[in-house]
Amino acid sequence: MSVIKKVAIFGAAGNFGTPITAALTRAGFEVTIITRIESESTFPDGIPVVRTEYTVEKLTAALSGQDAAISVIGPGGLHAQIALIDAAEAAGVKRFIVDDFGWGPKFNSLPEFREIGAQRKVTYDHAKKLCQANSNFTYTGITIGNPIDWAIKRFPLMGFDVKQRSAVIYDDGTVEFTGTTLEGIAQAVVGVLKHPDETANRHVKARSIQVCQNQLLDAFQRVSGQPWEVKRAATSDLLESGRKKHQGGVSGWILELLVYQLFGPGGRCIVASKEDSDVDLLEMKEESPDDIARKVLESVAN
Repeated sequence: MSVIKKVAIFGAAGNFGTPITAALTRAGFEVTIITRIESESTFPDGIPVVRTEYTVEKLTAALSGQDAAISVIGPGGLHAQIALIDAAEAAGVKRFIVDDFGWGPKFNSLPEFREIGAQRKVTYDHAKKLCQANSNFTYTGITIGNPIDWAIKRFPLMGFDVKQRSAVIYDDGTVEFTGTTLEGIAQAVVGVLKHPDETANRHVKARSIQVCQNQLLDAFQRVSGQPWEVKRAATSDLLESGRKKHQGGVSGWILELLVYQLFGPGGRCIVASKEDSDVDLLEMKEESPDDIARKVLESVAN
């Protein structure tokens, strides 16, 4: 495949889109932001912004001349992703990075998440089908595991209330999981586009760290320079509460069951070992618990 230079991104102002857009610019790609006409999002100065209707016809015109397209439109926009893929293929885009930044297609999730997983599968199955019919069009999915620094800051239920300097340790706090920082997610995207042949038509496995709650707690106390208040909780309570909410149609079940999967028995949330991941290909760096703690504490302070 020829070198990728011109890159369009959907969702550039989002939680993942913002660092991805910045990393693409730093890496020397010619970035174009594509967004809906009615979007009120603000974007970095100096990057072209195309506002368009999200129809295949209009999107095809917007993507004309682009080498790659990246979808980071978030869960609320997944229904539009088929149109994005169809438009990219029609416009002659060489690579489409699907919005599947999560645990990947082979993850053993709880039954309650299977419908969500099926929705995501429709997207990359559609991209795969187009690739089989058009050898000039390719796709990549990026498996990141837990978006660790972003998630810890946003969701205290993950066990760390950074502002209050308090922690909730589930069970014995030793279950490990893999996570990717916002910096790592952005670098994974850059790595895919820098190595298009090796990353074509598959999900790559990204990771910044493999860690457990106890290691993170030690790091937060070390980096903050003070002891944290520590409480204990059982993952079984999260499972019971989340399932009751799901059955009753009550909001909040998704987060409770996600945290159960993360810290519950069995260590299901390890995407890959460092050796079995694509971190070297993607030129990602391994990060330490102290790195994670420092990033979270700095983001809260800012």
